[in-house]
Amino acid sequence: MGRNGSGLEGKVAIVTGAAGGIGAATARALAEAGARVVLADLRDSALTEVHDALRDEGLDVARRVADISDEASVEALIAFTLATFGRLDAVDNNAALQGLPEDGLVGAMSASLWDRIMETNARGTMLMCKHALPALIDAGGGSIVNVTSGTAQAGDLHSTAYACSKGAIQTLTRYVATQYGERGVRCNAIALGLVMTPRLEASLPPPVLGIFQAHKLVGRIGRPRDVAEVVCFLASDEAAWITGQIIPVDGGFFAHVPTTVEMTELAARSSRAAAHQE
Repeated sequence: MGRNGSGLEGKVAIVTGAAGGIGAATARALAEAGARVVLADLRDSALTEVHDALRDEGLDVARRVADISDEASVEALIAFTLATFGRLDAVDNNAALQGLPEDGLVGAMSASLWDRIMETNARGTMLMCKHALPALIDAGGGSIVNVTSGTAQAGDLHSTAYACSKGAIQTLTRYVATQYGERGVRCNAIALGLVMTPRLEASLPPPVLGIFQAHKLVGRIGRPRDVAEVVCFLASDEAAWITGQIIPVDGGFFAHVPTTVEMTELAARSSRAAAHQE
């Protein structure tokens, strides 16, 4: 049996972007819970490293290099999964193009950059849903988990195209859930906050990290495993009555009003000042 009778034992899952921090953690968590997992990514060497590490631990995984923006590549990924494991029960659409420094203000937006990000993120997620659906239906139903972002919830000064692509994925999630629910397919999205991946740890200055941490109601930045556990739940039978939802997995970043941190700091300063006067 998988971990705690998780409802994933014997299921087959695909994780895209599996060579990255969140994707690798999700593939591990699914496999540890008893699923057979196909790891997919563009980066062959990094994908092989993650795959081999999981295999060395006795986890039932396979790997496939895939470009989710290319329809033939997506079709080949689904065919590989069925040929390798015989069925498909869950898809974690985690792969995304993000963090590009030129993805900034709308007035300076390159149309080619916009198209490139949309091609990978919005088009790629749609293609994965499109070609996974027949296999999920043939298996008697299943779960699609689309990884989106809190950047789609409010405006910012950067990551414009990325945020818009994630907004498109949120709408796609509701449409897939509506159109295929009666055929046994559930589709949900998780809207992530800041997660401490190796890439982020190497690139984000400590003062910026501190700003984000101050707005996390749980008092810390997310970890890849925090995301992985939610994906495992949504992919499992325990989540059988949950579909069409956009679930924030962000440490409470969007749960409070924008002035909460500043008001808390102001109250603390006032309290210290009053104590000093006494």
